[in-house]
Amino acid sequence: MAGGSKIAIYGAIGANTLIAISKFTAAFFTGSSAMLAEGIHSLVDTGNGLLLLLGIKRSKQEPDKMHPFGYGKEVYFWSFVVSILIFALGGGFAIYEGIHALQDPHVIVDPTWNYVVLGVAIIFEGTALYLALKTFNKSRAKKTNIISSIVKSKDAATFAVIIEDTAALAGLLVAMLGIFLSQQLQNPYFDGASSILIGLILLIVATFLARESKGLLLGESASPDVMVSLEKILKRNINIKDWAVPQTMHFGPESIFAVIEIELADDIKLLQAEQTMESLRLEIKNKIPQINQVVIQTTNEIKE
Repeated sequence: MAGGSKIAIYGAIGANTLIAISKFTAAFFTGSSAMLAEGIHSLVDTGNGLLLLLGIKRSKQEPDKMHPFGYGKEVYFWSFVVSILIFALGGGFAIYEGIHALQDPHVIVDPTWNYVVLGVAIIFEGTALYLALKTFNKSRAKKTNIISSIVKSKDAATFAVIIEDTAALAGLLVAMLGIFLSQQLQNPYFDGASSILIGLILLIVATFLARESKGLLLGESASPDVMVSLEKILKRNINIKDWAVPQTMHFGPESIFAVIEIELADDIKLLQAEQTMESLRLEIKNKIPQINQVVIQTTNEIKE
């Protein structure tokens, strides 16, 4: 998924850079508070995309003595940092700017700049969201809805882009509605209120992203599909009498560490037990590529 994640992130970075420039230009000429808040939002999203790329790059480092299980969780860490930036810079500034606009309201005389920029931004953000969803849909179960899939997903980089782009589209629609009502009703308070609403949307999105990233940082188990595949492999092995529930943990989107405790057949000999455990280890790694580290323990007291 790393390659797919990068495509989605590159698309988001390109779109957000162009959008940020156009929003700041519109905010300068029109004085719209909502447009300024949206410009900051897009600028933050651009930086967030770069941080996610950094996380993907660092997660590919080979394991070493200090990090024997690798650096896969770098992706989760930087996704958590992204959530903090969305919360503090995106949401915080949007709310501040909205409150400032309510304290010193100005009616937008000519909203043409804003409508053009927002229309183009919706096209760019929609394209970026489409690329992210296309990448994400390749790995998610077809029968599950998108929200459930994001909650269950271990690919933090891709779902972070989806969450960001969805919030961006929602913010654009709110900004457009605020500017329209402000101009049509000659009521500048709608512009400031829309900026505050954009900020609240970003705070909610940032909280959701932080929650998901935190769970992955702390160490989530493998998905139910992976656990079912493990159970099938154990069940088919004639030398295995019983087993405990496998203990698994994600060290990256495609990196799972598994500890499995098994009870071998009563009459099994030492050599056969060693061969059984080694073949089981290889079978698991071959049939479930996400599991790249396996520890197998037995409860038997085996005699030679």
